[in-house]
Amino acid sequence: MSSPVLSLRGITRTYTTGQGGLTVLKGVDLDIFPGELVGLIGPSGSGKSSLLHAAGLLERPTSGEVRIDGEDVGSLDERARTRLRLSRIGFVYQFHHLLPEFDARDNVALPMRIAGYSETDARARAEVALGSLGLAERTLHQPAQMSGGEQQRVALARALANSPRLLLADEPTGNLDPATSQTVFEALQKLVKETGVAALIATHNMELAGHMDRVFALKDGHLEERPAEGREY
Repeated sequence: MSSPVLSLRGITRTYTTGQGGLTVLKGVDLDIFPGELVGLIGPSGSGKSSLLHAAGLLERPTSGEVRIDGEDVGSLDERARTRLRLSRIGFVYQFHHLLPEFDARDNVALPMRIAGYSETDARARAEVALGSLGLAERTLHQPAQMSGGEQQRVALARALANSPRLLLADEPTGNLDPATSQTVFEALQKLVKETGVAALIATHNMELAGHMDRVFALKDGHLEERPAEGREY
């Protein structure tokens, strides 16, 4: 078996509140392998976003170890963490967060330009990525000229622009109707298998989670593997 792209060991996360400490993660262990689509379920406030933020180096866990491709990233300074996020981690959120003044091609090209690609190369790669998601005819359209599902597929292409090793998605279909959700999820599933990226997807939609390779639930700060049941959590 190949080595995990993402490895979490003993991850805890405690927030300081007016009433004292609030611990949402209590020793989470998880491995995700190349080409694997893993679902993360749990009610609002259970810690799904906290776990994604720790895995994506957006927040430092209170304790525990995060490894990306075997590298312990816990001791990296902020500049190194930023470089690693740009080169090896892609993010997709419930809302697409596309820049309204940019067309689809330049929204996808942006992270490549930040990574050092020339404008010509970045735009060419962006066009290929958009075409693979059925958006060739939307290349020069701005977000306001596209449907919600099209915008989210542009966001997916942007997340994969720099060929990351790890894809993290927080309710990527939560703002879409059921039919559009299915279309976006199928595009996501196809890209994970074709590119070999390791994907961790937080969702409330168990119908979609049922098509993932594994599904885990966050309950009382702990991670439990669950069978796919094809129902809303």
